[in-house]
Amino acid sequence: MTSKPHLLITNNFHTPTIQKLDLLFHIHRLWELDSRDQGKLITKLNGSCKAVASGSWDCNDLIYNLDSLEIIAAYGVGVDGIDLVRTKQNNIKVTNTPDVLNNDVADIALSLVLATTRNIVNADQYVRSGQWSSAQMAYGSGLAGRTLGIVGLGRIGEAVAERALPFKLNIAYHNRTKKTSEYTYFSSLLDLAKASDILVCILPGGDETRHLVNHQVLSALGPDGIFINIGRGSAVDETALIDLLSRNAIAGAGLDVYSTEPNVPLELRKLKNAVLLPHIGSATMEARHEMGDLVIKNLVAFFSNQKLITEVS
Repeated sequence: MTSKPHLLITNNFHTPTIQKLDLLFHIHRLWELDSRDQGKLITKLNGSCKAVASGSWDCNDLIYNLDSLEIIAAYGVGVDGIDLVRTKQNNIKVTNTPDVLNNDVADIALSLVLATTRNIVNADQYVRSGQWSSAQMAYGSGLAGRTLGIVGLGRIGEAVAERALPFKLNIAYHNRTKKTSEYTYFSSLLDLAKASDILVCILPGGDETRHLVNHQVLSALGPDGIFINIGRGSAVDETALIDLLSRNAIAGAGLDVYSTEPNVPLELRKLKNAVLLPHIGSATMEARHEMGDLVIKNLVAFFSNQKLITEVS
């Protein structure tokens, strides 16, 4: 690249990555402008700007007015914030940042499993409040011999299963199609929930997965069941989950994602049997920097007429 190509950035997805992009490209920060000036910038860049970088969870729809747009380099794995129908119609390539965050997201899944089954958060409050000397804390539950059901046995799901095995958990899963795997397969999500003591959701977002984990599926876990979500909040009927938790119809939930994050329902925040994290599955310095480097590598490959590293099919 002899001169810096234009690059439109829709949101402040990762400041260190944007700083690196600024050295390689002539960047334009769309999120810093009001709506009127955003439209003016799109008009100004039309014809000269071929590339957009964006957080995968939220991509400004104005970019689709950029007739010269040829690639969206998304920072993140799930691309539910990008209109894949429009990108396909307009032959716009889309890349994401898979694999580099698998281990860290899987670590959070196991953290939530342990936090919910052993009542870790409430135990911390029990000590801090001074109750230890005056009241008996409720017991938690062990993991050995119980069944961990994984909804979406992809790369992250496999990493979760690998971490669960040393805890002597039995592994079962549900995918659209059966995989070549030693784990027990259920063709029905409902049947998986019935067989599971702990159900881990790793589903992506989008219309196809919306509320797949519904009231019936969650109810099937029973009063001793635990639900964990590290996928997308939209895959779960959050109202049903709150209802079941509030009635102790399931024992607990560990959540890193929500339907309309960062807005988490007050009813959910009040529940003592729910462990709530602020979408930190990939929030390690190592994972975030590797994700950013993959965004950069995809953009460099595009402008060098080389094969994209992680193109979304």
